Amino acid sequence: MESIRLLLVDDENDFRRTVAKRLMKRGIDTKQAASGEECLEILKNDPVDVVVLDVKMPGMDGIETLHHIKKKHPETEVIMLTGHATTQDGVDGIKTGAFDYLSKPIELEHLLGKIGQAHEKRVREEEKRKEADFRAKMEQQMIATERLASLGTLAAGVAHEINNPLAIIRESAGWMKSILNKEELAHMPRKGDFEMALGKIEKGVERARRITHQLLGTVKQTDSTLSEVDLKELVDETVGLLHKEAVNKGVEIIQEIDPAIYSIWTDPYKLRQVLINLITNAVHATGSGGKVTATIEPVDDRVALIIQDTGQGIPKEHLKKIFEPFFSTKPPGEGTGLGLFVTRSIIEKLGGEMEVESRLGQGARFCVKLPRYPDAQSVLDKR
Repeated sequence: MESIRLLLVDDENDFRRTVAKRLMKRGIDTKQAASGEECLEILKNDPVDVVVLDVKMPGMDGIETLHHIKKKHPETEVIMLTGHATTQDGVDGIKTGAFDYLSKPIELEHLLGKIGQAHEKRVREEEKRKEADFRAKMEQQMIATERLASLGTLAAGVAHEINNPLAIIRESAGWMKSILNKEELAHMPRKGDFEMALGKIEKGVERARRITHQLLGTVKQTDSTLSEVDLKELVDETVGLLHKEAVNKGVEIIQEIDPAIYSIWTDPYKLRQVLINLITNAVHATGSGGKVTATIEPVDDRVALIIQDTGQGIPKEHLKKIFEPFFSTKPPGEGTGLGLFVTRSIIEKLGGEMEVESRLGQGARFCVKLPRYPDAQSVLDKR
């Protein structure tokens, strides 16, 4: 009983205060409300487990209040209180979603029993929800594990079977370009068409090389080197690397770094890759005249690195898919679908977590939270 949070709602002050006092003597944390409106206001700021609700009240009556509770707080159980002549209201309450109803005058032991049963039901429903969420997460993890296993099997073969011929194709394309640039071929018919075709070959080779590189990066186990990293220097360096591309696209990159944060212990090479991936994605998603903001701020005992853009945003139906391997919203030929998958994998190996928030037309916000002092052994075990 001591763990139950209860709200008693009744416009009869003496009755409400007496019952509340007796319930508190039994160890139940009991809040009080004199009307339906006051009940909903309390629930808005301080949720409870069980509401004991009188049906007949001036203004918003119990049935209307019950409708609002079940709409805004569906996990809260409600016990209705009715007069002997209005038991039909109690039946209507159960049809609306109430746990049960009691007729006034009530017996305290009977009320205590109903409160305990309602709380047990709430606990069972919460356990069911947690189990369902756990199963859903496990299924997603199993799917991701199977995909990773497939990637691992494919990656070695892809690297060996494709990278070698790609090198030959690239070398041959370069050799043909050098021939086309010779003076005796300056007036060669349709020379521009040949140069355009060779340019497409080189772009295709570069895209294939990038895919094989990222595939290998997802399964290759590299040693993690933890060291003290100056976050401002790391962000400055990353922004400097991407400055030219941002300027060409007409995008401004802004830095907002809390001066209280100087450094954390992490792997600087992997964290740099994360920043490059996130800022590059943000620049690509932002149109000319837009802004990308890189923010670093403290969050409890961790540090948050936030990359926010003013682009078109991500559709709601894509938010749960963007971290899956090979999922991309970019046009064919412009994205591998591995960037965010690799990025989140790195963050998890560094002992952190990554969140995304976005609405269409309002840009996207990626938040990476990292511990200031990670468990070194844990990071090494995950590498």
